[in-house]
Amino acid sequence: MGLPSSSGFYVSRNLALLLAALAVALLLALLVLASLYGHCPSTRPAEPCSRGEPDAAPSPSRGSEEPEPTPRSGPVPEPGATYPSHDRRPSGPWDQLRLPPWIEPLHYDLELWPRLRPGELPEFWLHFTGRVNITVRCVAATARLLLHSLFLKHERPGVRGPLSPGAPGEVAGSVPVHDVWFAEDTQYMVVELGEALRPGALYELQLTFSGPVLQEAREGLFLNVYLDQGERRALIASHMEPTFARNVFPCFDEPALKATFNITIIHHPSFVALSNMPQLGQEERDVNGSKWTVTTFCTTPYMPTYLVALAICDYDQVNRTERGKEIRIWARKDAIANGNADFALNITGPIFSFLEDLFNISYPLPKTDIIALPAFDNRAMENWGLLVFDESLLLLQPSDHLTDKKTLISYIVSHEIGHQWFGNLVTMNWWNNIWLNEGFASYFEFGVINYFNPKLPRHEVFFSNVLHGVLSEDHALISRAVSMKVENFTETSEINELFDVFTYNKGASIARMLFSFLNEDLFISALKSYLEAFSYSNAEQDDLWRHFQMAIDDQSKILLPATIKSIMDSWTHQGGFPVITLNVSTGVMKQEPFYLGKVENQTLLTHNGTWIVPILWMKNGTVQPLVWLNKSSKVFPEMQVSDSDHDWVILNLNMTGYYRVNYDKLGWKKLNQQLERDPKAIPVIHRLQLIDDAFALSRNNYIDIETALDLTKYLAEEDEIIVWHEVLANLLTRDLYSDVKNYDIYPLLKKYLLKRLNSVWNVYASIIRENVGALQDDYLALISLERLFATACGFDLEDCFQLSRELFRKWMNHPENEIPYPIKNVVLCYGIALGSDKEWDFLLNIYTDTAEEEEKIKLAYALSCSRDPWILSRYMDYAITGSPFTFNETNVIEAVAASEVGRYIAKEFLVNNWQAVKKRYGTQSLVTLTYIIGRTISTDPEVMELQQWFSHMLEERQRISVHAKLQKIKNQNIKNKKQSARIIEWLRKNI
Repeated sequence: MGLPSSSGFYVSRNLALLLAALAVALLLALLVLASLYGHCPSTRPAEPCSRGEPDAAPSPSRGSEEPEPTPRSGPVPEPGATYPSHDRRPSGPWDQLRLPPWIEPLHYDLELWPRLRPGELPEFWLHFTGRVNITVRCVAATARLLLHSLFLKHERPGVRGPLSPGAPGEVAGSVPVHDVWFAEDTQYMVVELGEALRPGALYELQLTFSGPVLQEAREGLFLNVYLDQGERRALIASHMEPTFARNVFPCFDEPALKATFNITIIHHPSFVALSNMPQLGQEERDVNGSKWTVTTFCTTPYMPTYLVALAICDYDQVNRTERGKEIRIWARKDAIANGNADFALNITGPIFSFLEDLFNISYPLPKTDIIALPAFDNRAMENWGLLVFDESLLLLQPSDHLTDKKTLISYIVSHEIGHQWFGNLVTMNWWNNIWLNEGFASYFEFGVINYFNPKLPRHEVFFSNVLHGVLSEDHALISRAVSMKVENFTETSEINELFDVFTYNKGASIARMLFSFLNEDLFISALKSYLEAFSYSNAEQDDLWRHFQMAIDDQSKILLPATIKSIMDSWTHQGGFPVITLNVSTGVMKQEPFYLGKVENQTLLTHNGTWIVPILWMKNGTVQPLVWLNKSSKVFPEMQVSDSDHDWVILNLNMTGYYRVNYDKLGWKKLNQQLERDPKAIPVIHRLQLIDDAFALSRNNYIDIETALDLTKYLAEEDEIIVWHEVLANLLTRDLYSDVKNYDIYPLLKKYLLKRLNSVWNVYASIIRENVGALQDDYLALISLERLFATACGFDLEDCFQLSRELFRKWMNHPENEIPYPIKNVVLCYGIALGSDKEWDFLLNIYTDTAEEEEKIKLAYALSCSRDPWILSRYMDYAITGSPFTFNETNVIEAVAASEVGRYIAKEFLVNNWQAVKKRYGTQSLVTLTYIIGRTISTDPEVMELQQWFSHMLEERQRISVHAKLQKIKNQNIKNKKQSARIIEWLRKNI
């Protein structure tokens, strides 16, 4: 799954069954000590396009004899509705997050019937009914069944069995059900039986249920309402990961509890139904005079519940065949007709083939459907056979030729296809090791794209997209480990929190580091062995390390200082990362945890871990043999440098190690001298590294800011825009540069940077003017240009002003002359800032005619760039009155207040309009405006003045929190001024 936004969890209670089970209290106590489940089935998949029988157990009845679900007329509970449960229950296995190991599911026969009809556009939710027959094996004698169910209404379940393994369909009898109740906190449905199930016997659980299909939440079954061919339409899709299958049907909702699935979808005849497997058959069904279509699908391979997928839609598709297997991309009919899905279709097959060849394991399903949803929260999901994408991450618009969209789509499609092996074929045993899915899928997305685009600078791209972000977030005391202990989890909501930058980006970085100290053949050989051994099953992190160790033991070329488990556990079982410091005079290298804001007295810091660190390095431009730092410090005489001006050392070759590098003063001096003498002798990735590491270390008190600033002296010779992007990102931070024109630093920074910026500016300004199409394949330029242009205009470079005027007016006079996308935000802003009400009114009309929300947000922010007080006042007046324009996508007052001129205009505007602002945007907006307007305060009188000014607008509790926050802003600004003073002194010496 692509890195998602956070999601909430709904607490489910049963509305249908209210009987209290007081008689079972004694039985509950007997089961408190049940251990957690750890099953790892190792079973081959069902034959393609068939309906299988689990271990010879009889499959649930289907066909004409099966009773039809009865339409329900009663109301569906809205989110947050409560179901009755046992208020006073003894402690028991229902208090544990993990299911007890009494039962293992083998097969689900699942039927779902959402009541979606053409032309109906449900405002919030609609109704679905369903039933599921689950074939299970009893592992330990039990008179109680626990399975997951959330936000569903249930009829009384049935239990058939024991089933006869040798004679499908023969049943020895049924097991009486005495009671059903729900454990809300752990989301369990508890079924109390009249007699114990027998170990080794097969049973069939029969459950009938109903629930809502929600529009806002992208969890379980959900609705999308969208526009296509000029009409508003609706579709239904599913998202089960990590724990939302229980929202759709009662199930054993843990990743290790794999089973096969027969899925049936009942839907309106005008819709198409999709699921994991190919369609097996269709029949028409008449229910009270209404025609419905019953679509059945082939049996899935063994898979976890979180991969179950379905969609019901009125879409078109494009298709192709890759190695005999059909690939279809489904999207809005307008999008298909316009060819928006063609790019994704053309890359999907080759990506599948590349990974099949790489791992020598064929994709096991007979087809792949990919569906583009109008709204999926900018995510994608790897469901086996039915991949789900937000359409913004899959469909390529004609206007996207000058964006990074094509590359972005390539990466995300590669990521989700990588999951077909890492996650779908081999699944982690539980969510604590979700990085085995997401980390390796994230790593291989870059390997795939590098294979198809060999000219793409892979190290620089990985740094920009993955490494830079996670190193900025990770540190020793707060960051969590990539692989966590199961017992650390106490609530279901904690599982969803695992889908974060550490699982994806740190996981990918650790996989990349592992690759770097092995070699490609060894790395791929170990992964092949791992994937083959655990196909259709589950694995722990130690299983992966064991297969790497087996590959290492089978050769003698690569020698390691410890086992793979010892090396890699040091990176996955503790948070943070090390700073490696090399003294080039003595050759002494040491490691220490990286802290945010290192302090002299480390006794209060509790991170005592060390890492086994692979050190790839170069000396004077020549790559040196790998060495290992496997303790806190070690001497490497070969890393000492002489007095020669041409002697220098860089650690962490290609930034493949997950750590930062520091040097003693001589080491930094040598590198700075080399940059000023011949910067091209140091590869681009290491020029990036030096800037990123030096400024991060200076911000956190590892080195002086002057050491980092010294590395920028050579920049007049720097022609790589990605390096400039890194320099500007580190130099012009919000802390340093926010309202920088109020400080002495602004003219000095302006003079220093523009002198060095001119060369790279002239190159890209000429390309923009003469041949902007040349940028379409320059990924690093596309992601870097906006910051370059924003800096040039921010420092009043006249040519930047002139280019912004030219591009804005050309577009204004001839809309077909679109502003180049990479610099569109900057050009829009300065087109308004340098223009009059004529330009402002023009852009307002464009805003009004624009339907796409993301584009409207950009335009709304550009409108706030005006420097005319009366225009900004009129803009804010429009916003609070809602006439004639609503500006629903943006808080206009906050946008205006964020600008240099607008801060004062917004403050004055609030004097007479604060109540209207409060009504329009809520009280919290007034709190936020306090912080925005007060962002430069640095004295107590300024804090008091702002508090008094805002006090009558805020509630008492808000005044208290605002005071604390303003004090924090003041203290940070005082700290920033001290840093700024040192930068000012350095700039004066070096201009």
